[in-house]
Amino acid sequence: MEAVLLRARGLPESRTIATYLAAGGYEGLKKALTMTPDAVTKEVLDSELRGRGGAGFPTGRKWGFVPKDHPGPRYLICNADESEPGTFKDREIIEHDPHQVVEGIAIASYAIRANTAYIYIRGEFVRWARILEEAIEEARKGGFLGKNILGGGFDLDVWVHRGAGAYICGEETALLESLEGKRGFPRLKPPFPAVVGAFGKPTAVNNVETLACVPHIMARGAPWFASIGRPRNTGPKLFCVSGHVNRPGVYELPLGVTFREIIEEHCQGVRGGRKLKAYFPGGTSAPIMTAAEVDVQADFDACAQAGTMLGSGGIIVLDETVDMVEVCATVAHFYAHESCGQCTPCREGADWCMDILDRMVEGHGRPADPETLLRICRFSSNGITICPLGDAYALPISSIVNKFREEFDRRIGTASPLPQKKLPVLPWTGPRPGFGV
Repeated sequence: MEAVLLRARGLPESRTIATYLAAGGYEGLKKALTMTPDAVTKEVLDSELRGRGGAGFPTGRKWGFVPKDHPGPRYLICNADESEPGTFKDREIIEHDPHQVVEGIAIASYAIRANTAYIYIRGEFVRWARILEEAIEEARKGGFLGKNILGGGFDLDVWVHRGAGAYICGEETALLESLEGKRGFPRLKPPFPAVVGAFGKPTAVNNVETLACVPHIMARGAPWFASIGRPRNTGPKLFCVSGHVNRPGVYELPLGVTFREIIEEHCQGVRGGRKLKAYFPGGTSAPIMTAAEVDVQADFDACAQAGTMLGSGGIIVLDETVDMVEVCATVAHFYAHESCGQCTPCREGADWCMDILDRMVEGHGRPADPETLLRICRFSSNGITICPLGDAYALPISSIVNKFREEFDRRIGTASPLPQKKLPVLPWTGPRPGFGV
């Protein structure tokens, strides 16, 4: 498949507007401005583009939820937080082709009739924030942003907003809270951001990779985009592969390739000649898959049918030397640290899982521990918390316990009792019985 999203990778001066225009950049925006906003939304809907941020929701449908008759302002938010462990695709797009993102933002803003857009980016991504700011300034000078864009009567301002580096702010409502200057607590839904979003106004929130697909859909047409991949899972997808492979990195492939092809062909197999043991298909928040499940297709529907999720496309490969109890403990540590603490099942459950798994790693596992972990996970998943972070820690932990139960049982079989701490006996300093109150 020809490179689409990563076509500028390796080109000299790839970040400049001159290079972007030479490759046909901003042609999609020019075409969009000759159409009605509803026609632009329909084109994206017909392409069957699904959100690349993790949920895989149809992008055109999300835009369609924004009220057309709202008298006040609307907002478009580009989610560049990219905090899922094992995910580094959005930075790759920004690094090599930031105007692709800027053009996608402009088209999406026109489609939902928004005149202000924000790029919400992690505070640690200082380099990439500067790259985006430079691209926005170039686009503004070129007439692709600002007042009366390309003479089409459409106005748009784009601003880069740096977050404080919280995993939870990758969730769209927590992102909106942070954007407004508040603590990044997810909001109860409904109302959904499409109706009550940033500053209480209708808002569409899209991932960097999602918006980068939009200019190509507009320039080359929905049928072209829909011809890549398979029905309901169309277009190119960036897969970021890390862990125990010979060639980690970001790969652009059509949705629907198998994980075996990605790992064995594109990444040239597991490093050191070792065997594959397991892999996370979509970052650590996705249920883990075993080596026997490597022929699953890498798309939204196939992963759901296999009991996992494609998520952000962050594939983490684990070889046969990995201790799955330690992997589970590492996952628990991350989510316990990143929980915002708003919901009790998530706040307490993630900490409890972390404590149990730490004790098991230290060699003091108890026979009831695996079932206790599964029970905690049941009470934190299936939508019981305000946002999906409860599921984000419960699904991988429960899948690791279920699929690698023998490793947990082996730990318990060789465990030693936890040393009991003797509390010091302190002298009584209170009033003597019968004297005073």
